Amino acid sequence: MKTLIGGAVAVLLGIIGIAVWFDAFLQILAGAIPPVLLLGGGLALYLGFDELKDSWKKDEGEDAPTGDKAKIAELEKELQNLKK
Repeated sequence: MKTLIGGAVAVLLGIIGIAVWFDAFLQILAGAIPPVLLLGGGLALYLGFDELKDSWKKDEGEDAPTGDKAKIAELEKELQNLKK
């Protein structure tokens, strides 16, 4: 019940504050939107590029290292010896 009353008071004070200082609110909003768009766009660009790189790897079949076939064979032999 205390939370409900506190929330109602906060909403009422917020509405009054925006009505009284509407110009200042718009200035803060105008100053906050470009950095948020810049950071959000940069994050989306990074995640999209990372996803694109993953799809390239999947298409090329680079799940396992291919240059170390001799080492992989050696480790498989060692594993077989340990199982015995």
